[in-house]
Amino acid sequence: MSSNVEIGKKAEELVAPTPQNTPMANAPLTREALSRPTVGTIGEEEEDGAAATLAGNPALAAIVQNRLSTLVGRSSGYVESLPDHIKRRIEGLKGVQVEHSKVEAAFQKEILELEKKYAEKYRPLYQRRAEIVQGKAEPTAEEVTAGEKSDELDEDDEDEEEDAGPKVSLATAQAPADAEAGIPEFWLTALKNHASISELITEADEEALRHLLDVRMTYLTDEAGFKLEFVFDASKNDFFSDTSLTKAYYYQDEVGFSGDLVYDHAEGCKINWKEGKDLTHKIETKKQRNKNTNQTRTVKRTVPVESFFNFFSPPKPPAEDEDVEDEEALEELDSRLELDYQIGEDLKDRIIPHAVDYFTGKALLHEDLDAFDDEFDDEDDEDDEEDDEDEEDGPKRLGVSAGSNMAGSQEPQECKQQ
Repeated sequence: MSSNVEIGKKAEELVAPTPQNTPMANAPLTREALSRPTVGTIGEEEEDGAAATLAGNPALAAIVQNRLSTLVGRSSGYVESLPDHIKRRIEGLKGVQVEHSKVEAAFQKEILELEKKYAEKYRPLYQRRAEIVQGKAEPTAEEVTAGEKSDELDEDDEDEEEDAGPKVSLATAQAPADAEAGIPEFWLTALKNHASISELITEADEEALRHLLDVRMTYLTDEAGFKLEFVFDASKNDFFSDTSLTKAYYYQDEVGFSGDLVYDHAEGCKINWKEGKDLTHKIETKKQRNKNTNQTRTVKRTVPVESFFNFFSPPKPPAEDEDVEDEEALEELDSRLELDYQIGEDLKDRIIPHAVDYFTGKALLHEDLDAFDDEFDDEDDEDDEEDDEDEEDGPKRLGVSAGSNMAGSQEPQECKQQ
């Protein structure tokens, strides 16, 4: 079974009111704020009526839940009750929809080809960015001036701008002879200012990610999909010998219900850890005593731990013929797959194209404004619901929350060696 995650599907994101641009500070976001499909939870003020009844009676809640689960996907019987000549027309509409789906698939493939075309136009800009970040080149006066003008256009608080006084241009500024080259910890900071990725990065991971030189995206040539590449400074990396770590995302041939491309699976790579430096595992030591001889022995075992680098061992969808009886485990796997695909999508469409905005925190500011608009609309809806409840005291509509965890992995490919 493949996980059908539609690319165009975005969810509301909650972000911090102030951007963070320091790599040592945790990004001010939680896993609940991930840009992934979610379902709203029941508010405290709504826990009355039917909701309160179910909350106070777990047995009744279980019965209702089981009953509802049996109704999902079942026909109401209306279509089956229609005359045959009406049913025939409905089947004809389905045939028209088949042709529509073919056009949709062709449309999405053309969009993908257009994205590939413009990816080549972006490439020299990303190369220029990498040169500046890594200290291989300094920005020109023209580039600095263009950046400063962009900042002026983005100013939202005129009073704050006036109080700050006139800004001094950095276009002609010169770095001291002994200044550090490039922009230290550029990619670590950018990644930590993204909601879902910041939750994956541990303090130990930061030591390795400080040597991250570049993050790149290329479209696959033989199949529909894209590949992410994390390039590291091998001369300073004490954790693994790979010069780059890769992960590829593959699309299915057909499009989803809404006309978007659908993810099929992801493939990571094997990380060649240096001895004692594996960030994804730890060694537990335990002493055992023989009951007969009273001798003791020390047993060591390797256990997995949370780490950003688990990203390169993605969760594996169950096979088509695999029967998964544990529904809870299957739901957990689906959540992990959605999270994994969403991170890859955000890297491709957000972080890589707008890396400097994630480094400075500007990206968080824009996302915060979007979240504020969504929250404002939600408050209006809540007021309307309260007015309706005053007029008529009826049962509340129940909701559930969607969670996510990380585990399980694909068989990795080999990463690049120096």
